[in-house]
Amino acid sequence: MARDDKTLGAYYTPEAVADALVRWAVRDAADSLLDPSSGDGRFVARHPNSVGVERDPASAADSRGRAPEATIVEGDFFTWAAADRRRFDCAAGNPPFIRYQRFAGATRRAALDYCRRLGVVFSGLSSSWAPFIVAAASKVRPGGRMAFVVPAEIGHAPYAGPLMEYLVGNFGCVHLIAIKDKIFPKLSEDCWLLLADRAGSRSGTIRLSRVERFDPRAMPPPASEEISVEAWRVRWRRRLRPFLLPPRVRSLYERMAAEADAARLGQIAQVGIGYVSGANAFFHLRPSDVRRFAIPDEFLVPSIRNSRYLTGAVVDDADVERWVAKDEPVFLLRIPPGARVPGAVRAYLDTAEGQQARASYKCRNRTPWYTVPDVRRPAFVLTYMSGRSPALAVNRGRCTCTNAFLAVDFRSDLFGNGGISERRLSAAWGSPAGRLSCELEGHPLGGGMLKLEPGEARHVLLVPDDAVTERDRVLLEEGIEVMQQWRHLA
Repeated sequence: MARDDKTLGAYYTPEAVADALVRWAVRDAADSLLDPSSGDGRFVARHPNSVGVERDPASAADSRGRAPEATIVEGDFFTWAAADRRRFDCAAGNPPFIRYQRFAGATRRAALDYCRRLGVVFSGLSSSWAPFIVAAASKVRPGGRMAFVVPAEIGHAPYAGPLMEYLVGNFGCVHLIAIKDKIFPKLSEDCWLLLADRAGSRSGTIRLSRVERFDPRAMPPPASEEISVEAWRVRWRRRLRPFLLPPRVRSLYERMAAEADAARLGQIAQVGIGYVSGANAFFHLRPSDVRRFAIPDEFLVPSIRNSRYLTGAVVDDADVERWVAKDEPVFLLRIPPGARVPGAVRAYLDTAEGQQARASYKCRNRTPWYTVPDVRRPAFVLTYMSGRSPALAVNRGRCTCTNAFLAVDFRSDLFGNGGISERRLSAAWGSPAGRLSCELEGHPLGGGMLKLEPGEARHVLLVPDDAVTERDRVLLEEGIEVMQQWRHLA
């Protein structure tokens, strides 16, 4: 019986997709097929000369029941791959998608060690599917091929870079099929298809097909673009998401990036994540709490805690006064390291809530437990996750911000004196060029959301809004709409 198990990263592939991938990978009845994570056996069941490896006993039993002619190995794939010297004509499957937080322990060590011996070094943030693809590719004999379901993260995640480098260095043809409609309707994660052919060769291009929906009758679909590996590697920082754009829009974006008055956010500003308190309910006080405990003003900082606090392009004193009037938990208890703690503050620290807070993971692992690190009052606050577009607000209320935001400060040598200004930065950020750049440099998070990691935000392109023609605006707005459609923004 098929099971979907989030812990195992097992979301079983629709039958039509499995059938199309095996049909493409297997060219002869005598071909040997490998599935590195066979699950319930729907890939190996389509070709009798198959070997499936599955660590979950119940799923391995499902594989045997569905594919009695196949060989099913119960155990860890990476341990098996290191010990088994066989090579296969082809490989196909849907590797488990387990994020780095749960991809841990002996399995993770075996996976990363195996890939390292192949010259592929993954970061600590790698999800499980990428090492599975590398290890499976290493078991394909020269001239062979493989076909896999992969997360759309292959188009933007930093850890997908080493995987793609390995593929173009070991296969004569690497073809990615970006599918706009979801293959797995119940998952927030988008999936693409990966086809790699002619193992033992190298490829100078990456073939990309953009399709609205999966069509088993058109496998593989014609390539929308042949992307130079060098362009992918250098100009686009090993990201494929920009190639979801129509070429005319991407060419305009590249031309604008080359203009002398264009800049990346990281060139003019420092970008970092907001603070993590470790116990939000305790460290954020309402004005009524401040009065009840008589907390001195010097230990309080107004804080922007979530995106509903951002109602415009500026956060000012009037906004803070409005939050105070509503008795919002707007004040962060900020006790600098080495500060003398007055009796009123000590009394608050010793409450039952304080005793509970100091036992939390973050608090008990810092000294002193009550000093929240990385508290600053940035010039701007930038939404970390957003729907329509990331909001950049001028922080005139001198607030701090939580890790739901990015903190942005001008580099001191570039502010004023004819350099960048608050007004110019705000205008460039909200322009069509800035909004399109957020779509290209950020990445979808599911549910239509766009996420900007600090490194992605630093690379957002800023172009003076008055340098953009009306014709260019039309193209840029078209590009924004295309990218928002790909992340399923309603």
